[in-house]
Amino acid sequence: MTDQPAFQRNQACALDLGWVNQIKVNRNAADRRAASLASRRTVKQQYQAAWLIKAVQCIDLTTLGGDDTPGRVERLCMKAMRPLRADLMHALGVSSLTTGAVCVYHEMIAPAVAVLHGRLPVAAVSTAFPAGLASLETKLREIALSVAAGASEIDIVITRQHVLTGNWQALYDEMLAYRQACGEAHVKAILATGDLLTLDNVAKAAWVCMMAGADFIKTSTGKEGVNATIPVALTMVRAIREYHERTGFRVGFKPAGGVASAKSALQYLTLMKEELGREWLEPHLFRIGASSLLTDIERQLEHYVTGNYSAAHRHAQP
Repeated sequence: MTDQPAFQRNQACALDLGWVNQIKVNRNAADRRAASLASRRTVKQQYQAAWLIKAVQCIDLTTLGGDDTPGRVERLCMKAMRPLRADLMHALGVSSLTTGAVCVYHEMIAPAVAVLHGRLPVAAVSTAFPAGLASLETKLREIALSVAAGASEIDIVITRQHVLTGNWQALYDEMLAYRQACGEAHVKAILATGDLLTLDNVAKAAWVCMMAGADFIKTSTGKEGVNATIPVALTMVRAIREYHERTGFRVGFKPAGGVASAKSALQYLTLMKEELGREWLEPHLFRIGASSLLTDIERQLEHYVTGNYSAAHRHAQP
């Protein structure tokens, strides 16, 4: 068996407008592929339990409310470090388990860092999240402050007007500036796909952000009218696959917004496995941005262990 090459962060390359402008997505084909995922029989019993444990490992456990408090964030972090009850862990034969990261606003980085002590990454939403309508100088300063406060991952939002007007150079320059401002912190580019109107725009925005050095591309802020969907996810992961084929760099994918059930998490895991392969089922290349998803996964795992479903309120809320 040959050794796998060491993982390398995505590096910016020159913007290839010729490539970007020729991108077309077959909407009907994307919808058919998405429907095939939704209609197929899901994995069952111990196989489903194993997949759900993998989903837990890939969750960015998130709180992004205007009423967030340090106490809420501390509870979120404790849940992230112990996402399942001890009795379920024992029954499942799992000795240790955490989520992939916690995701908070800038003001909540300090309480998260104080609880986690580096045991899990802290991701901060940035660049005037969720609308992104602030000056570039303000947004770059926000990134710098979040990195200084201890965030090791930065979830930025792109300026949607660059996509809607086809100004790919402006989007590339913006994303390149964000990547440079993040330094050693990994950067996830939120495309806000519900605002981009077409799958062609989604694919082009994904390519431009990857060319500018995005480590992850992410569907949504969770605040748009339409957030993560399977056709959008399919479009983005196929862009990731082709980008890897062209450049050799692996870019991560993060669906976010509306991924609230174990069933939907399994669909995204299946999509990643079938379109990108086993390597993309690890937290350094796949995350699910969610707040309530963990509760449903825990309920499903309790059903597997005991044969009974419990009420959601019996499970600790993140």
